[in-house]
Amino acid sequence: MKKPISIFTAVALSTALAFGSLSAQAAHPVAIQGQELPSLAPLLEEVSPAVVNISVAGTKVSRQSIPEPFRHFFGPDALAEGAKQPFRGLGSGVIIDAKKGYVITNYHVIHQADEIKVTLNNGKEYTAKKIGEDQQTDIALLQIEAKNLTAIKLANSDELRVGDFTIAIGNPFGLGQTVTSGIVSALGRSGLNIENYENFIQTDAAINSGNSGGALLNLRGELIGINTAILGPNGGNIGIGFAIPVNMVKNLSAQILEFGEVRRGLLGITGGELTPELAEAFGYDTQHGAFVNQVMADSAAEEAGLQAGDIIIKLNQQKIRSFNELRAKVATLGAGKEITLTLVRDGKEQDFKVTLQEAKDSNIAANSLHPALEGATLSSTDPKDKVQGVLISKVLPNSPAALAGLEEGDVIVGINRLRTKDMADLRKIIEDKPSVLALNIKRGNASLYRVIR
Repeated sequence: MKKPISIFTAVALSTALAFGSLSAQAAHPVAIQGQELPSLAPLLEEVSPAVVNISVAGTKVSRQSIPEPFRHFFGPDALAEGAKQPFRGLGSGVIIDAKKGYVITNYHVIHQADEIKVTLNNGKEYTAKKIGEDQQTDIALLQIEAKNLTAIKLANSDELRVGDFTIAIGNPFGLGQTVTSGIVSALGRSGLNIENYENFIQTDAAINSGNSGGALLNLRGELIGINTAILGPNGGNIGIGFAIPVNMVKNLSAQILEFGEVRRGLLGITGGELTPELAEAFGYDTQHGAFVNQVMADSAAEEAGLQAGDIIIKLNQQKIRSFNELRAKVATLGAGKEITLTLVRDGKEQDFKVTLQEAKDSNIAANSLHPALEGATLSSTDPKDKVQGVLISKVLPNSPAALAGLEEGDVIVGINRLRTKDMADLRKIIEDKPSVLALNIKRGNASLYRVIR
């Protein structure tokens, strides 16, 4: 059996080739000392069919406010506020379930799209159905009806280390499937104001416009993240790219499939990053962790026994680097999940079992479901509530939802004579985009109908 060529030999070879120190005959060798050259080609041949190109088309509502008397200064194409403007976009996606045709991509890739097309690397194109999405983590789940698909195996992103090799596959600039490589540059990146819940993998693998929703892999060909952002002038690659860890993706997609929405977990604390001064004052000898400033009354944290001044250093035995990382992981684990927090109190480590509550910010904007509902914010009612349905927690003034007669506090219990117990039911009913929605609403003790188009 031939011994694999070492990485040092490979680096030496590539360096020699780059500086022209090898002869012309040796410039294109197929082997060194009888050993085959290392290559990512066999791995890519297996996983590339699981990475898809996504093209979208739809209409956006213009938000520019140009008074009618002045619109002629801007030409015939100037849009009044509220006018609809067609758009097209490109991105990438990853097949995570071959039998059911589930595809993961970014929320921003398919947001407001009326038509979503998925193209496999063999050129076959399919119309995709949106199963669900989550704006605050930039994740969306699609489904296509196709046979003989290839899915990518999912890794455990909690096991990643800085320096691990990475491979990015996507559709940059609409050029078609493209592969780049690099390493994990950093973990637990946050504070970039890209999304609301940030816990990014940072990589120097080239990621450019159109790579969004594509795959970030390890050298076993396993998915470690979904590429979501690039940090560079004009959106260009400068060696700093970010991906959503696959463990977050698994939790979010599972919630979307089970409930039709993301039911965000809530711990019930406020806090901040651990500084060297705080660590020293509380008897802790490192700067990694999340400092607890306050424990909310009647929260999951209070029920579990957490206290202000605690330093949370692990979640389910995995190290916590910052408060933002803790916040993102708790939120994406989902309501009702039991977790184990390891914390430092009085200089000693202790473990606490915590059952997460449901965050109130798990509401979704209704226009992502149906344009006529724009302006309303929806969420499933609490299982303890007497009336089960879809709660309208907010209605913007003068919005389509307000003009249709919907009010804050209304509970949608039925649509078109079909029972609506939660967001999952609502999504199933309106995913075929019926032209008329007859909403059966509970408003206080009254029952009424609102018909919207």
